[in-house]
Amino acid sequence: MGEMTEKNLRDAFAGESQANRRYLFFAEKADKEGFPQVARLFRAAAEAETIHAYNHFNAMTGIGTSIENMSAAVIGEHQEFTRMYPIMIDQAVEEQSARAEKSFEWANAVEKIHYDLFQGMLKAVKEKQTLKDEAYYVCPVCGNTVPGTTPDKCPICNTPGSRWKRIA
Repeated sequence: MGEMTEKNLRDAFAGESQANRRYLFFAEKADKEGFPQVARLFRAAAEAETIHAYNHFNAMTGIGTSIENMSAAVIGEHQEFTRMYPIMIDQAVEEQSARAEKSFEWANAVEKIHYDLFQGMLKAVKEKQTLKDEAYYVCPVCGNTVPGTTPDKCPICNTPGSRWKRIA
């Protein structure tokens, strides 16, 4: 594959992924404003964007074995909380953008948690350990992710555990 084609695939994957998320957020807003048909169109377009993103990612041979995928996740999460977010936090502080600073700080804290979760799972799979069959819970405000049960309150943003989303 040529260098430009690979760059184009990465750019297209990023754009389609962002469009998917954007359209899902727009659909939620349309539902709240009483426009269910508008929300359906946004959700349909979001699903199509997901298909495009999957195809682009697959063309880059971005999907490997579960061990390869977890290894890639470990590297990606580490890069986010050690290199990407610290710079963004500093810039938000410098520019006195409190909302951005809080968003970056929450994401940074959660990326560390994801890193640890992926590291632990990767080790368990490599060592052929029996994996515990349990749900994960995700905080709807900051994205904190925990296995098993929710805390009473999120240690990152103080959202009550009763509001967390169960991923089974």
